Amino acid sequence: MQLELLMVPHLLLGLLLLPLSPSASAAVTHLPGFHGPLPLYLETGYVDVEEKTGTKLFYYFVESERSPGTVPVLLWLTGGPRCSGFSGFAFEVGPVNFVLAPYDGHLPQLVYNPHSWSKMASIIFLDSPVGSGFSYARDPKGYDVGDMSSSLQVVTFLNKWFDEHPRYRSNAFYIGGSSYAGKIIPLIAQYISEGIEQRKQPVINLKGYLVGNPITGSRYTDSNSRIPYAHGFGIIPGQLYEAAIENCKGDYINPLNNICAGILNTIEKLLSEVDHDHILDDKCVRTAPNPVNAAAERNRFLSEEHIQQNVPSPHPTINCFSYRYYLANIWANENVTRDALRIKQGTIGEWVRCITGLPYTGDLPSSIPYHLNLSTRGYRVLVFSGDHDPGVPFLGTYEWIRSLNFSIVDDWRAWHVDGQSGGFTVAYANNITFATVKGGGHTAIRHQPKQCFAMAQRWLDNEPL
Repeated sequence: MQLELLMVPHLLLGLLLLPLSPSASAAVTHLPGFHGPLPLYLETGYVDVEEKTGTKLFYYFVESERSPGTVPVLLWLTGGPRCSGFSGFAFEVGPVNFVLAPYDGHLPQLVYNPHSWSKMASIIFLDSPVGSGFSYARDPKGYDVGDMSSSLQVVTFLNKWFDEHPRYRSNAFYIGGSSYAGKIIPLIAQYISEGIEQRKQPVINLKGYLVGNPITGSRYTDSNSRIPYAHGFGIIPGQLYEAAIENCKGDYINPLNNICAGILNTIEKLLSEVDHDHILDDKCVRTAPNPVNAAAERNRFLSEEHIQQNVPSPHPTINCFSYRYYLANIWANENVTRDALRIKQGTIGEWVRCITGLPYTGDLPSSIPYHLNLSTRGYRVLVFSGDHDPGVPFLGTYEWIRSLNFSIVDDWRAWHVDGQSGGFTVAYANNITFATVKGGGHTAIRHQPKQCFAMAQRWLDNEPL
């Protein structure tokens, strides 16, 4: 696959002239827009993951605020593919949030996130695959990656990172992420597990992984539950749902006949009236400059790239969650920010939260066999889903977990935060737990940070939800 250079000019500022330098990291004590010194240890840096193309992955490392020598180390990946790890740092489990205020021409402000998962773990936020965030390659051919190759680069990153941070080798290690990251995390875990069996050094102390609103790669698995979900939430009426059942014979992905195709088209029009990340949210500007074609619209929930494209466009209003992405684009493109983060000059032009226009091959057909293999091997697994996500509904996620045919060890029940239900959960043999997050969308953490913090803390502490 050839790289279309004209589609990504911000990646081409002097890349071919950059020398291949060793991995480097630096402590960051202050962030522009954050009042005073950071109340925790933050490190940023690059790690070489492919010498031939000069591919370097950029990371943010936040040391835990609670006993960093003993608490887990968590690699947090963002979906997309090719959405920056900064999404996790500022919008999900990381230590800062943007102050929601109308942009007045000054640098957007940051505040401490009271629900930061750094209270329970040390976290690596990674710009992966290459081309995400501040990660780059000297050779444009380096940007031609896919599920398999980018996952191997993550493993290379981890091996080198632990080499450079040996004090964390004995800590329990977990991988986490949501959406498209949920597809490749089991693959990365599988590669690490194989490395452990082959006694490769350094041995990564992998204990398990957690995935939120995860995509599996199988369109049928990820998508088919959207129809019964839409019916359950009153988006489509009973007679239309019954017609879909009768004419589509349970397959809402590949229409069996013209009647089924017409029904699915009507359903898609009705679904387009609600936000595809959270069924109760206002429909908002996604800062996408071009109309989404019909085929892409049908599969929009398989990618997060619709949220932020390469070219700026009218920004969302402040009531929209995506307004935070607008502020992030401004913040990350200020020279003072790049200086603080120690970004190498000449590597990245305009920073965007999620980048399109680079080749990417989705060559992992389904992650479900990896979930089965890893849980059978004894690795701990937490799968959680926002119950207000119409794009990757919890119904479908629950069904593929059930298809693993593990026996139930803790039957379906509510789990609680402050005396109220945070959602519902069921635990299976082989240490796999499924949980819904009440009121959560795609992704659940963005909408329900307090509940997700409690859920993750209990799970990481090996306690029942």
